[in-house]
Amino acid sequence: MTGDRRSFLAALGALSAAGLAVPDAWGQSRRTPRAAAGELRGLANADDVLLEPGLTYLQTGSLGPTPRPVMDRTIAVWRELELDPTSKGYGSIERDMEGVRARAAAFLGCALDELVLTRCTTEGLNWVAQGIEWSAGERILTTDQEHPGGRVCYDWVARRHGVALDVVPIPPGENDPAAIVERFAQRITPKTRVLAFSHLLTSTGLRMPVAELSALARRAGALSVVDGAQAVGGVAVDVKALGCHVYATSGHKWLLAPKGTGLLYLGRDLAGRVDPVALQSGREAYTASSGVCSLPSVHGLGAALEYHTAIGTPRIEAHNLALGRTLFDALRGVPRIRVVSAAPGPLASPLLAYELPASINAGALQRRLLETHRVLVKVVPGNFMNGQRISTHLFNAESDVHALIAALRAELG
Repeated sequence: MTGDRRSFLAALGALSAAGLAVPDAWGQSRRTPRAAAGELRGLANADDVLLEPGLTYLQTGSLGPTPRPVMDRTIAVWRELELDPTSKGYGSIERDMEGVRARAAAFLGCALDELVLTRCTTEGLNWVAQGIEWSAGERILTTDQEHPGGRVCYDWVARRHGVALDVVPIPPGENDPAAIVERFAQRITPKTRVLAFSHLLTSTGLRMPVAELSALARRAGALSVVDGAQAVGGVAVDVKALGCHVYATSGHKWLLAPKGTGLLYLGRDLAGRVDPVALQSGREAYTASSGVCSLPSVHGLGAALEYHTAIGTPRIEAHNLALGRTLFDALRGVPRIRVVSAAPGPLASPLLAYELPASINAGALQRRLLETHRVLVKVVPGNFMNGQRISTHLFNAESDVHALIAALRAELG
């Protein structure tokens, strides 16, 4: 255990000693049994993992399980808040949210005034889409692999303002960044205002060529807007190195933060080109235009950032990719599936997807995996393919991969 991690956990212990931690009776039936001191589950203390005993959880890409220290910090702040809601809510607890914002900015590699706290990726992208002054006939260039929460804002813009959507196809199983950049280059026009794409595709986990696409947008005088929901917390992210104008992400996935938290990077070089009503009074955690947020959740987000930092992003990414290599190799021995995610290497991520034959219903198979084998996976939306997605994170171990493979072999023969 590193010194930073010891210090972090010691600080949480101090909260308990001060009477701010959750009473042990809280939700006892929902908690896992206390693990032996020093026992690890992946990179996490086994006692931090609150998942049901026996459940193999491979669904961080949808919702990540919040570790015990992060949840305890969140609830401790909530209990403190309720002692005197007005004095504390508009006093120290509100002021300390700016410390969380500063930590988040450092985590993404940007300045404090470029970072906004949100409730999720979708909210951040909605603010951006609504904050651009659109004219009829302008265009948005995106892909056919975007998450519905990242696409809906552009459908709204198209309907509301007469803006056209140009869609670049990325067939599952085609993992060629040069071809993707070339397709964007062929479809961009003088009328293109925004290039909107994901950092990691929600469907297959492919690492998109963000820096190259952002450079293409800049050369064309367009904005690059990145959906980073599947990246932050699972892989290293430096928004300045990526060169994008906008980067939105969530706390509820790979950061393992309380649900209803998110981050939005708005680069200084936007120069007023994104001007949503929610930011009219500034970019602080609480302003007149943003209103009151979930104060405990923001503090929980800060604890989640500390939790990740104490372990170390390089260690987390290496762990995730190592599990991905094990899974990729093991899936080759499972009949009737086709892995469509990138092979281990620079394009791979902690997300891995496989396609199933038309004769196998992905949703029905998911239910059998959960009900019979206690293994939870994601069904890939049918508009992408008939398949499933696996997302392993810092609390997963090779035993989880082996459990999935055994369950798939049992179900698929």
